[in-house]
Amino acid sequence: METRVAVMGIIVEDTSSVNALNALLHDYGKFIIGRMGLPYREKNINIVSIAIDAPQDEISALSGKIGRLEGVSVKTAYSNVISNE
Repeated sequence: METRVAVMGIIVEDTSSVNALNALLHDYGKFIIGRMGLPYREKNINIVSIAIDAPQDEISALSGKIGRLEGVSVKTAYSNVISNE
């Protein structure tokens, strides 16, 4: 299986979507290298960054599902690190 390393930047503006976001991240947990969440209380948003090592299709699927959540934005940056596992 060919995998890539990527980083996802997620901004949550609608906190009612937090449970759905956490459920998605749990579903893809086997691919997640690390996760950092920062509540930005002054702006009433949450900032989450995810480091992931997964097949390209899985990364794209997760990004698409996150992007469809109400009040959630996501951007993905891909590395050139590709491995066969």
